Amino acid sequence: MADETPTGELHETPLAALHRALGARMVPFAGYAMPVQYPTGILAEHLWTREKAGLFDVSHMGQAVLTGPDHGATAAALEALTPGDFRGLAPGRVRYTVLTTPEGGIIDDLMVTRSPDPQDEGALMLVVNAARKAIDYAHIAANLPEGILLDPRDDRALLALQGPAAAAVMARHAPEAVAMGFMTARAALFDGIACHLSRSGYTGEDGWEISVAADRAEDLARALLAEPEVAPIGLGARDSLRLEAGLCLYGHDIDEATSPVEADIAFAIARRRREEGGFPGAGRIIGELAAGAARRRVGIRPEGRAPAREGTEIRDPAGRTLGLVTSGGFGPTAGGPVAMGYVPAGHAAPGTPLVLVVRGKELAARVETLPFVPHRYHRKPA
Repeated sequence: MADETPTGELHETPLAALHRALGARMVPFAGYAMPVQYPTGILAEHLWTREKAGLFDVSHMGQAVLTGPDHGATAAALEALTPGDFRGLAPGRVRYTVLTTPEGGIIDDLMVTRSPDPQDEGALMLVVNAARKAIDYAHIAANLPEGILLDPRDDRALLALQGPAAAAVMARHAPEAVAMGFMTARAALFDGIACHLSRSGYTGEDGWEISVAADRAEDLARALLAEPEVAPIGLGARDSLRLEAGLCLYGHDIDEATSPVEADIAFAIARRRREEGGFPGAGRIIGELAAGAARRRVGIRPEGRAPAREGTEIRDPAGRTLGLVTSGGFGPTAGGPVAMGYVPAGHAAPGTPLVLVVRGKELAARVETLPFVPHRYHRKPA
């Protein structure tokens, strides 16, 4: 989970002192000192989140607001950089999208929110990956038309409460949150603290991401951690949870050489944009939607107990190299090793036999439908 940033140059989130007080082991990650685990350990943290509610500090992520004279103008500016439909994004809704290169690769994946408050007309809130935020901000700012501005919000922290008990916990502090559906957003008061809530997350579980002023983040975190269902969760369990949920990690499962179709996230390409085009890389991406991509991201289930880590060679049973594992490890809830990687389209069907080369030894595996653990998002009845 660590990157190569020298320790002396690391940034800290507003919750860094709290992490250390809780006994976290801090590691460099995306230029920040971040908690990789707490004294109970990654396995216990993972299972706690699946069974109760885990609290994650994700303040290293980039939060920014894109503003223009009206929603149509701001949406058009973002649509020039992504294959998403933001003209049709309703107030109070959240949408997943990707910034694409002219060649159809992925600069980053991000979340976009339109506030339900009429006073925020013309504003779209963005949350981007920590390791890519400087690149994203520069790319977006350099490609905006006159009258549209990007405002990074470095004065805000971001927390995620995830797990089946999250709704019961939120009901005690921000009762209006419980009526929200998956991928919706609103402003709210949490014990009198002004915050912005989105019912979303990166674990496959129900939960919320909570944006709050940096100077109130510790108060909010301590209030959540005082609840018996809530425990602090580090980067280690965050990674195993998202892997079981079949969710991509930028720089591993997706990058500037990977198209959204190859990555099996074509749902991010809106129907109208498939018909109209007009976004970077549209030629390649629309072509792959029509004819199929040459390779696909798949779930991989190794036999036995040995995990296949990132970089593991994937072969077919005849010994031909097919690709590489992009994310892999042990899935505590799945009950064994799980992985994701890219294989030629002809080998992407669930059940296809594979061979993984782990520490020089060939191990049997098969393609498995993602996610490894069913998603439990809170979807309101239509």
